[in-house]
Amino acid sequence: MDGHESARDVYRQALPVVLVSLVAGLFAGTILGSETMRSGIESVPGILLLLPAFLATRGGVYGSLGARLSTGLHQGVIEPTFELDRRLTNAIVASFINGMTVSVFIAVITYLTLFVLGGGGNLFELVGIMLVAGFLSAVLMLSVLITVIFVGYRRGLNPDNVIGPVVTTLGDVFGVFFLLVGIYVVGVIT
Repeated sequence: MDGHESARDVYRQALPVVLVSLVAGLFAGTILGSETMRSGIESVPGILLLLPAFLATRGGVYGSLGARLSTGLHQGVIEPTFELDRRLTNAIVASFINGMTVSVFIAVITYLTLFVLGGGGNLFELVGIMLVAGFLSAVLMLSVLITVIFVGYRRGLNPDNVIGPVVTTLGDVFGVFFLLVGIYVVGVIT
């Protein structure tokens, strides 16, 4: 295979995913601009402050998992089946723990920033929202990520070409939505 064919294959595999990411990103913006989200942002000091960090870490944490799985598939140490082996289980558990830990860390840093700036805020409310949003996004991203990587690989797609846009799109769209769910759930509990 020469360089042109390889570049063409990368383009062919990545373009549909990038186009879906574009549309999904616009959808995430629609959620963010909705009246429901605006009232949620207004009701919880710090949500707008933690939003960019939360969305960025979804890509970082689960993008790393995608890269690890892609490498494992290319090296032949992970099989593209939905049977848990030790490597796959360890990667999933580590990503879940990282995602949840980072979510709580973001809530604490947001609270401390609000405290220093005199903006108020409630630590337990922020942590609760981030636990709900972090958990829901972890479950969704892990499920979709593994499915996309394994099914795509079995169909001849290189996971390296598609996993970046998939992770960032899922993180953005569902991160915003799950923050809204977290605001609602914690608001009902408190």
